[in-house]
Amino acid sequence: MGGERIDTRLLEELTEQSQDLNSDAVRITAEALGDFTEVTREQSSRRWWQRGGVVAGAAGSAAVLTSLRAVAATSSDDVKALQTAASIENLAISVYQTAAGLPFIKDGNKTVAAFIAKTTTQHQAHAQAFNAAAAQAGGKAQSGPDPKYAAVVKKALPSIKTPADVVALAITLEDVAAQTYTKNVGQVSSTELRKLFASVAPVEAQHRATLLAVQALLAGNLGDLIAIPTNAAKLPAAAGSVGFPDAFYPTKSASPITEGAVK
Repeated sequence: MGGERIDTRLLEELTEQSQDLNSDAVRITAEALGDFTEVTREQSSRRWWQRGGVVAGAAGSAAVLTSLRAVAATSSDDVKALQTAASIENLAISVYQTAAGLPFIKDGNKTVAAFIAKTTTQHQAHAQAFNAAAAQAGGKAQSGPDPKYAAVVKKALPSIKTPADVVALAITLEDVAAQTYTKNVGQVSSTELRKLFASVAPVEAQHRATLLAVQALLAGNLGDLIAIPTNAAKLPAAAGSVGFPDAFYPTKSASPITEGAVK
Protein backbone atom coordinates (compact mmCIF):
# COMPACT_ATOMS: atom_id res chain seq x y z
CA MET A 1 0.00 0.00 0.00
CA GLY A 2 2.87 2.37 0.78
CA GLY A 3 3.97 2.59 -2.86
CA GLU A 4 0.53 2.29 -4.45
CA ARG A 5 -0.72 5.30 -6.35
CA ILE A 6 -4.36 6.30 -6.02
CA ASP A 7 -6.15 6.99 -9.31
CA THR A 8 -7.56 10.53 -9.17
CA ARG A 9 -9.61 10.13 -12.35
CA LEU A 10 -12.70 9.28 -10.30
CA LEU A 11 -12.36 12.53 -8.38
CA GLU A 12 -12.08 14.45 -11.65
CA GLU A 13 -15.13 12.59 -12.98
CA LEU A 14 -17.12 13.49 -9.84
CA THR A 15 -16.08 17.13 -10.25
CA GLU A 16 -17.35 17.08 -13.82
CA GLN A 17 -20.61 15.47 -12.70
CA SER A 18 -21.01 18.21 -10.09
CA GLN A 19 -20.65 20.84 -12.78
CA ASP A 20 -23.19 18.99 -14.93
CA LEU A 21 -25.62 18.91 -11.99
CA ASN A 22 -25.43 22.68 -11.66
CA SER A 23 -25.88 23.13 -15.43
CA ASP A 24 -28.99 20.95 -15.29
CA ALA A 25 -30.29 22.98 -12.33
CA VAL A 26 -29.78 26.24 -14.25
CA ARG A 27 -31.73 24.82 -17.20
CA ILE A 28 -34.58 23.58 -15.00
CA THR A 29 -34.73 26.94 -13.18
CA ALA A 30 -35.04 28.78 -16.50
CA GLU A 31 -37.73 26.36 -17.69
CA ALA A 32 -39.70 26.73 -14.45
CA LEU A 33 -39.52 30.51 -14.63
CA GLY A 34 -40.66 30.45 -18.25
CA ASP A 35 -43.56 28.12 -17.42
CA PHE A 36 -44.57 30.30 -14.46
CA THR A 37 -44.52 33.40 -16.66
CA GLU A 38 -46.78 31.71 -19.18
CA VAL A 39 -49.21 30.49 -16.52
CA THR A 40 -49.50 33.89 -14.84
CA ARG A 41 -50.18 35.54 -18.19
CA GLU A 42 -52.97 33.06 -18.86
CA GLN A 43 -54.40 33.64 -15.38
CA SER A 44 -54.31 37.41 -15.84
CA SER A 45 -56.11 37.11 -19.14
CA ARG A 46 -58.71 34.78 -17.64
CA ARG A 47 -59.34 37.11 -14.65
CA TRP A 48 -59.86 40.06 -17.00
CA TRP A 49 -62.36 38.00 -19.01
CA GLN A 50 -64.22 37.01 -15.84
CA ARG A 51 -64.32 40.57 -14.55
CA GLY A 52 -65.84 41.65 -17.86
CA GLY A 53 -69.22 40.34 -16.79
CA VAL A 54 -69.32 37.17 -18.84
CA VAL A 55 -70.42 35.09 -15.83
CA ALA A 56 -74.17 35.41 -15.52
CA GLY A 57 -76.21 35.79 -12.34
CA ALA A 58 -75.45 37.00 -8.84
CA ALA A 59 -74.51 33.53 -7.64
CA GLY A 60 -72.05 33.13 -10.50
CA SER A 61 -70.50 36.55 -9.86
CA ALA A 62 -70.15 35.79 -6.16
CA ALA A 63 -68.44 32.50 -6.95
CA VAL A 64 -66.00 34.20 -9.30
CA LEU A 65 -65.27 36.90 -6.71
CA THR A 66 -64.60 34.27 -4.06
CA SER A 67 -62.34 32.39 -6.45
CA LEU A 68 -60.41 35.53 -7.37
CA ARG A 69 -59.91 36.39 -3.70
CA ALA A 70 -58.58 32.90 -3.03
CA VAL A 71 -56.19 33.15 -5.96
CA ALA A 72 -55.03 36.59 -4.77
CA ALA A 73 -54.37 35.31 -1.25
CA THR A 74 -52.38 32.37 -2.58
CA SER A 75 -50.49 34.64 -4.94
CA SER A 76 -49.64 36.93 -2.02
CA ASP A 77 -47.99 34.05 -0.16
CA ASP A 78 -46.15 33.01 -3.29
CA VAL A 79 -44.81 36.53 -3.77
CA LYS A 80 -43.63 36.68 -0.15
CA ALA A 81 -41.84 33.35 -0.52
CA LEU A 82 -40.14 34.56 -3.70
CA GLN A 83 -39.15 37.88 -2.14
CA THR A 84 -37.74 36.15 0.93
CA ALA A 85 -35.75 33.82 -1.32
CA ALA A 86 -34.40 36.82 -3.24
CA SER A 87 -33.43 38.50 0.03
CA ILE A 88 -31.42 35.44 1.06
CA GLU A 89 -29.70 35.43 -2.32
CA ASN A 90 -28.96 39.17 -2.09
CA LEU A 91 -27.27 38.68 1.27
CA ALA A 92 -25.23 35.73 0.01
CA ILE A 93 -24.06 37.80 -2.97
CA SER A 94 -23.00 40.63 -0.68
CA VAL A 95 -21.09 38.31 1.65
CA TYR A 96 -19.29 36.50 -1.16
CA GLN A 97 -18.37 39.78 -2.87
CA THR A 98 -17.01 41.13 0.40
CA ALA A 99 -15.08 37.90 0.98
CA ALA A 100 -13.59 38.02 -2.52
CA GLY A 101 -11.95 41.35 -1.69
CA LEU A 102 -10.29 40.18 1.52
CA PRO A 103 -6.50 39.84 1.14
CA PHE A 104 -6.36 36.31 2.54
CA ILE A 105 -9.00 35.23 0.00
CA LYS A 106 -7.88 37.29 -2.99
CA ASP A 107 -4.22 36.35 -2.53
CA GLY A 108 -4.83 32.99 -0.90
CA ASN A 109 -5.98 29.56 -2.08
CA LYS A 110 -6.89 29.82 -5.78
CA THR A 111 -9.52 27.09 -5.59
CA VAL A 112 -11.35 28.85 -2.76
CA ALA A 113 -11.23 32.15 -4.67
CA ALA A 114 -12.55 30.45 -7.81
CA PHE A 115 -15.34 28.78 -5.82
CA ILE A 116 -16.39 32.15 -4.37
CA ALA A 117 -16.43 33.78 -7.82
CA LYS A 118 -18.46 30.96 -9.37
CA THR A 119 -20.86 30.76 -6.44
CA THR A 120 -21.45 34.52 -6.53
CA THR A 121 -22.49 34.24 -10.17
CA GLN A 122 -24.90 31.42 -9.33
CA HIS A 123 -26.48 33.37 -6.48
CA GLN A 124 -26.94 36.36 -8.78
CA ALA A 125 -28.78 34.14 -11.25
CA HIS A 126 -30.98 32.76 -8.47
CA ALA A 127 -31.85 36.24 -7.19
CA GLN A 128 -32.80 37.31 -10.70
CA ALA A 129 -35.01 34.26 -11.15
CA PHE A 130 -36.84 34.74 -7.84
CA ASN A 131 -37.36 38.45 -8.45
CA ALA A 132 -38.55 37.86 -12.01
CA ALA A 133 -41.13 35.37 -10.71
CA ALA A 134 -42.23 37.77 -7.94
CA ALA A 135 -42.71 40.57 -10.47
CA GLN A 136 -44.58 38.24 -12.83
CA ALA A 137 -46.93 37.37 -9.95
CA GLY A 138 -47.69 41.06 -9.42
CA GLY A 139 -45.27 41.75 -6.58
CA LYS A 140 -42.20 43.93 -6.19
CA ALA A 141 -38.64 42.78 -6.67
CA GLN A 142 -36.67 42.44 -3.45
CA SER A 143 -33.37 44.33 -3.68
CA GLY A 144 -32.53 44.19 0.03
CA PRO A 145 -30.98 41.46 2.18
CA ASP A 146 -32.77 39.08 4.50
CA PRO A 147 -33.11 41.13 7.72
CA LYS A 148 -32.60 38.27 10.16
CA TYR A 149 -29.38 36.99 8.61
CA ALA A 150 -28.17 40.47 7.68
CA ALA A 151 -27.94 41.05 11.44
CA VAL A 152 -26.01 37.78 11.82
CA VAL A 153 -23.59 38.84 9.08
CA LYS A 154 -23.16 42.33 10.55
CA LYS A 155 -22.23 40.80 13.89
CA ALA A 156 -19.85 38.27 12.34
CA LEU A 157 -17.95 40.49 9.88
CA PRO A 158 -15.68 42.24 12.43
CA SER A 159 -14.43 38.87 13.69
CA ILE A 160 -13.59 37.45 10.24
CA LYS A 161 -9.80 37.09 10.13
CA THR A 162 -9.18 33.84 8.25
CA PRO A 163 -10.54 31.76 5.32
CA ALA A 164 -12.07 29.42 7.92
CA ASP A 165 -14.15 32.33 9.27
CA VAL A 166 -15.42 33.12 5.78
CA VAL A 167 -16.27 29.48 5.17
CA ALA A 168 -18.19 29.17 8.46
CA LEU A 169 -20.33 32.21 7.65
CA ALA A 170 -20.95 31.01 4.10
CA ILE A 171 -22.05 27.60 5.39
CA THR A 172 -24.70 29.31 7.54
CA LEU A 173 -26.11 31.23 4.58
CA GLU A 174 -26.02 28.29 2.16
CA ASP A 175 -27.72 26.06 4.71
CA VAL A 176 -30.57 28.46 5.41
CA ALA A 177 -31.05 28.94 1.67
CA ALA A 178 -31.20 25.19 1.01
CA GLN A 179 -33.51 24.56 3.97
CA THR A 180 -35.81 27.45 3.04
CA TYR A 181 -36.19 26.47 -0.61
CA THR A 182 -36.69 22.82 0.30
CA LYS A 183 -39.55 23.84 2.57
CA ASN A 184 -40.92 26.31 0.02
CA VAL A 185 -41.52 23.42 -2.37
CA GLY A 186 -44.39 22.35 -0.13
CA GLN A 187 -45.60 25.90 0.58
CA VAL A 188 -46.10 27.54 -2.81
CA SER A 189 -49.28 27.08 -4.78
CA SER A 190 -48.23 26.05 -8.27
CA THR A 191 -46.29 23.29 -9.96
CA GLU A 192 -44.13 25.89 -11.72
CA LEU A 193 -43.02 27.55 -8.47
CA ARG A 194 -42.43 24.19 -6.82
CA LYS A 195 -40.18 23.32 -9.75
CA LEU A 196 -38.38 26.65 -9.42
CA PHE A 197 -37.59 26.20 -5.73
CA ALA A 198 -36.77 22.52 -6.21
CA SER A 199 -34.22 23.38 -8.90
CA VAL A 200 -32.36 25.92 -6.75
CA ALA A 201 -32.37 24.08 -3.40
CA PRO A 202 -29.92 21.32 -4.44
CA VAL A 203 -27.46 23.90 -5.81
CA GLU A 204 -27.35 25.59 -2.41
CA ALA A 205 -27.01 22.19 -0.74
CA GLN A 206 -24.10 21.45 -3.06
CA HIS A 207 -22.45 24.75 -2.08
CA ARG A 208 -22.81 23.78 1.58
CA ALA A 209 -21.38 20.30 1.00
CA THR A 210 -18.33 21.78 -0.73
CA LEU A 211 -17.84 24.32 2.06
CA LEU A 212 -18.13 21.64 4.76
CA ALA A 213 -15.36 19.69 3.05
CA VAL A 214 -13.22 22.83 2.79
CA GLN A 215 -13.91 23.61 6.44
CA ALA A 216 -12.77 20.13 7.51
CA LEU A 217 -9.54 20.41 5.52
CA LEU A 218 -8.78 23.84 6.96
CA ALA A 219 -9.47 22.57 10.49
CA GLY A 220 -7.04 19.71 9.90
CA ASN A 221 -4.31 22.05 8.59
CA LEU A 222 -4.71 20.46 5.16
CA GLY A 223 -5.39 23.60 3.18
CA ASP A 224 -2.95 22.50 0.47
CA LEU A 225 -5.41 19.70 -0.43
CA ILE A 226 -8.09 22.25 -1.37
CA ALA A 227 -7.42 21.91 -5.06
CA ILE A 228 -8.96 20.40 -8.20
CA PRO A 229 -7.68 17.81 -8.82
CA THR A 230 -6.41 17.15 -5.30
CA ASN A 231 -4.04 14.57 -3.89
CA ALA A 232 -6.63 11.94 -2.99
CA ALA A 233 -4.01 9.77 -1.26
CA LYS A 234 -3.57 12.41 1.42
CA LEU A 235 -7.25 13.09 2.07
CA PRO A 236 -8.53 12.08 5.53
CA ALA A 237 -10.96 9.18 5.75
CA ALA A 238 -13.87 11.51 6.51
CA ALA A 239 -13.39 13.50 3.30
CA GLY A 240 -16.02 11.47 1.49
CA SER A 241 -18.76 11.97 4.05
CA VAL A 242 -18.18 15.24 5.91
CA GLY A 243 -20.07 17.23 3.29
CA PHE A 244 -23.25 15.17 3.72
CA PRO A 245 -24.18 15.05 7.43
CA ASP A 246 -27.90 14.52 6.76
CA ALA A 247 -29.60 11.62 5.02
CA PHE A 248 -32.54 13.89 4.26
CA TYR A 249 -32.12 17.62 4.03
CA PRO A 250 -33.61 19.27 7.15
CA THR A 251 -36.01 22.23 7.12
CA LYS A 252 -36.19 23.14 10.81
CA SER A 253 -34.10 26.27 10.21
CA ALA A 254 -35.98 27.35 7.09
CA SER A 255 -36.91 31.02 6.99
CA PRO A 256 -40.66 31.78 7.09
CA ILE A 257 -42.02 33.16 3.83
CA THR A 258 -42.59 36.59 5.39
CA GLU A 259 -39.03 37.03 6.68
CA GLY A 260 -37.63 38.85 3.66
CA ALA A 261 -40.85 40.00 2.00
CA VAL A 262 -41.06 43.56 0.74
CA LYS A 263 -42.90 45.63 3.34
